[in-house]
Amino acid sequence: MSRDFSAMPILADALQDAGCDNDDVLSHCRDASQPHVRGCWVVDWLMGKE
Repeated sequence: MSRDFSAMPILADALQDAGCDNDDVLSHCRDASQPHVRGCWVVDWLMGKE
């Protein structure tokens, strides 16, 4: 499994294009200073994990 989270801004764009308007989600994905790690709450949310 890759630990490369450099595509998070692309994920934000795709989510927005799909109709996501949650500012917390979009901002988190676009913020390069956020610590994106395995278990990221956005990724877990998208995967349906609690």
